[in-house]
Amino acid sequence: MKNLVILISGRGSNMEAIVRACAHEAWGARIAAVIANRPDAAGLAFAASNGIATAVVDHRQFPDRASFDAALAQVIDGHAPDLVVLAGFMRVLTESFVDHYSGRMVNIHPSLLPMFPGLKTHQQALDAGCRVHGATVHFVTPTLDHGPIVAQSVVPVRAGDDAAALAARVLKTEHMMYPRAVRWFVEGRLALDGERVTLTPAEPQWLFFDDSQAAGEGA
Repeated sequence: MKNLVILISGRGSNMEAIVRACAHEAWGARIAAVIANRPDAAGLAFAASNGIATAVVDHRQFPDRASFDAALAQVIDGHAPDLVVLAGFMRVLTESFVDHYSGRMVNIHPSLLPMFPGLKTHQQALDAGCRVHGATVHFVTPTLDHGPIVAQSVVPVRAGDDAAALAARVLKTEHMMYPRAVRWFVEGRLALDGERVTLTPAEPQWLFFDDSQAAGEGA
């Protein structure tokens, strides 16, 4: 039984998707805790209502990133995590923190990395004239929004899209893809080989989603 610790900053919709999938699909895992860096993070209520331990490590109570990260790691490690899942956790993490969880911390970023790291990714995609956009699940490395890619989703960019419409379309795919990627880790199917991730046995590691038609996948 693997222990998962999920970090959030807000509503935690990806956290909710993971919690529901873990229960519905009977993973060999338990959500040991949901931890937020903001006491008003809406996702904490959902976690508590599902019997999951919650905690808050308020970044505003610390003088610098290093001291916050040290306190956060202490709380996380109290739950003996096999995997730390960043689900809308809006903090830039220090290199020492990332190294501590090397190979056992994943993130989801709303772009097709390596394109558009950082914030306002949907507007960046629109401004660049992209015809497709999406999201990426990746192992976390000290470089922001970088790391070996586990899975990616792709959505069409439609005429008339604004950032909000595009974000909503991408988020639908995140709720499908992120639980799947976490389940692969739980099942021991992911292996890191430098900058590449291999999945055994192989199955599609990308999702193409167009909600005007049917969703399709390919290897």
